[in-house]
Amino acid sequence: MKFLHNNLLKCPLDQHALQLDADCLRCEGGHAFDIARQGYVNLLGAADKRSRNPGDGKEMVTARRDFLSDGHYQPVADKLASLIKPQINADSTIVDAGCGEGYYLEQLATQIASSSHCRPSIIGFDISKWAVQAATRRLAATWLVASNRNIPLAPHSVDCLLSLFGFPVFNSFRSVLKKEGTLLMVDAGPQHLIELRKIIYPEVRRSESTMLTQACAAGFSEGETSTLQFQTDPLSQLQIHQLLSMTPHLFRATREGKERAARLDHFPVTVDIVFQRLHKGGNT
Repeated sequence: MKFLHNNLLKCPLDQHALQLDADCLRCEGGHAFDIARQGYVNLLGAADKRSRNPGDGKEMVTARRDFLSDGHYQPVADKLASLIKPQINADSTIVDAGCGEGYYLEQLATQIASSSHCRPSIIGFDISKWAVQAATRRLAATWLVASNRNIPLAPHSVDCLLSLFGFPVFNSFRSVLKKEGTLLMVDAGPQHLIELRKIIYPEVRRSESTMLTQACAAGFSEGETSTLQFQTDPLSQLQIHQLLSMTPHLFRATREGKERAARLDHFPVTVDIVFQRLHKGGNT
C-alpha cells in the first residue's frame, strides 16, 4: 500500500488527519487503524455498516476479477482512460469510489504511466473488504475499506473522482472534490446486456435514471456525455455465470430466468455504457 503523507486521509470518527505511525494510521484524537497484512486500512465505521460484512461477497468479487481479467470490458477501460488522461498530471489525486477489485484503476494507472510517465496519487475504496483485499494484488496504491456516505478524505482534496457502476452519494462526493474537480460517472446504457436480460426476465423494462437530477440538486453541473457500445466475443457458460454474478441481475432475475441463462453457451452480449462528466463548480 502506498500511504499519502499530505494529510489527505482523515479519521472517520473525528475527522482529524491520519498519519502513518509504524504499522497503523493514527490521528491526534487517539484513534488508530491497523494496516492489514494485505496492505489496506479499514476505515469503515460501525455506523456505516448495515451487515457484518457489507458490500460484495467473495464469490461476486472472484467472478468480477476473473471476467474482467479476461479482457471482455477492455474497451470500457480504454475509453475511461482516454477521458481522464488529458486532465491528469503528477500532482493530481484520482479516487475510485467503489473500486471493486481494482481492475479499472489498474488499467488507468498503466495507461497514464505509458503515455505520460507521470505518477498521480491513486486511491481506491470500497465498502467490501473482500473487494479491497483483491484490489491490493492489482496495483500499488492507497486502498481503503470505506463508505461513500463517510469518505475518509480531507475536504477539497480530490481532482478526479470516479463512480463506476456504483451507488453515488453526491453530497459526499462534492465535499471531497477540489473547486475545479470533476466527477466521472460510468453507468449502464439502455441496451446493456440486452440479450441476457431478455432471457432472465419475463419482460425487459427500460428504467429512467435519476442520477443526473440528483447530482445537479447536490450542486454539480452537467459536463460532456459520451457513450460506448460494442458486442463481446461469444461467452462460455462459465463466463456468462461470472457476468451474472458480478451484476445485480443475479439477485433480480427469476429462478426460471437463471436456469435458462445457465444453459447458454457461446453467447455474445451487447455492452452499452454511458460516461457522464460532472463539474463541481461553485465556491465550495
